[in-house]
Amino acid sequence: MNIRITPGMIDDAATAVKKLLTFNQPADAALSEFFRERRALGSRERGFIAETAYVVLRRRRLLEKLAQPVVTPRRLVLAALTRVNGLSQRQLAEAITAAEADWLAGFRSRPEPMLTLAEQTDLPDWLSERLRMRLSEEALLQLARGLNQGASLDLRVNSIKASREDVLARLAADGIAAEACRYAPLGIRLKAKPALQRHPLYLDGVIEVQDEGSQLLGYLLAPKRGEMVVDFCAGAGGKTLLLGAMMRSTGRLYALDVSDKRLARLKPRVARAGLSNVHPVRISGENDSHVKRLAGKIDRVLVDAPCSGLGTLRRNPDLKWRLTPGSILELSKKQHDILAAAARLVKPGGRLVYATCSILPEENEAIVAEFLADHPAFKKLSAAALLAEQGIVIDCAEDMQLLPHVHATDGFYAVALERLLP
Repeated sequence: MNIRITPGMIDDAATAVKKLLTFNQPADAALSEFFRERRALGSRERGFIAETAYVVLRRRRLLEKLAQPVVTPRRLVLAALTRVNGLSQRQLAEAITAAEADWLAGFRSRPEPMLTLAEQTDLPDWLSERLRMRLSEEALLQLARGLNQGASLDLRVNSIKASREDVLARLAADGIAAEACRYAPLGIRLKAKPALQRHPLYLDGVIEVQDEGSQLLGYLLAPKRGEMVVDFCAGAGGKTLLLGAMMRSTGRLYALDVSDKRLARLKPRVARAGLSNVHPVRISGENDSHVKRLAGKIDRVLVDAPCSGLGTLRRNPDLKWRLTPGSILELSKKQHDILAAAARLVKPGGRLVYATCSILPEENEAIVAEFLADHPAFKKLSAAALLAEQGIVIDCAEDMQLLPHVHATDGFYAVALERLLP
């Protein structure tokens, strides 16, 4: 961090942290609101405040321990800057009071505090205990280190409009450092996080922002030209756009969702991507009449189910503090119902992919095991084999489990199922 840190920046960062720690709304929404109220802030100040606030959210338990005996948002910010970001007291000298300088000097000379496993992982006790039931202590610490890092910025090339090689060459010409993703055939990983919303490649629908792990879900489904395909929980449509491009804008691709607002955001993205085969449909729920009319007619169905999102803690660290065991139970019931409803759409010989961005077996393996027990007409396919057929070599077996410290992606779980022929 090579910017000059002023007293006002520390004040603003502490105010932002105080706002985020109320957990009244998602962190990104809270920060957006904070910046709207402070339009005079420059881009460097905004970047400093956002980065510092997210460090506090990621490492909250450690920082609270370090800030004892008086835990305040300002102390959390100072602890984050020195203990996590590695700034020296000299770099902060202009921005802190004499009392804070004394506190930091003593803070640096004190021995490391004794931490529980949950505090070492910066997870709530309940979540640490739940993960510890299936992971060794070392495996849990490795997972936590991955989840507590910031995420890279990944792009997906729209194959209808360009090749990955062409886009990499254009980015290089524009001075944007990038490289091909390790697994996703259309993925590009940027070295930094430039603003791309006004870049011609984005405006022309040549690129979309999409995590590499999310892109791989499309290759598990592997839709073909001319097929009937359903994205059952389409949301704002990142995966819908990938599926449409893989189908070369042929056949019919239904984007189903319960939210009018999310589908409204999808429509301009579809137009920008140059797709003509996408049909957004708002449904009231898994038993909507639109769903019933498609029963038994669909070649491939993607269920990217509503979930805890715990695999995305690199991007959304506030989730671990906002979720409860009760919310996981509610989600698992919803996931069970959605998967059962989506399965009715699949025709014999068709494929169903169930996916979440969760790391909890209650939302993943347990849902699939219960589904297979209730639906003997479906069998599990090997994710590794399906991906290998498309030139994607990745360390997974029947189920695809992506983890940030192993694959450098968000945490994802996905399984491909096939409906047996009569």
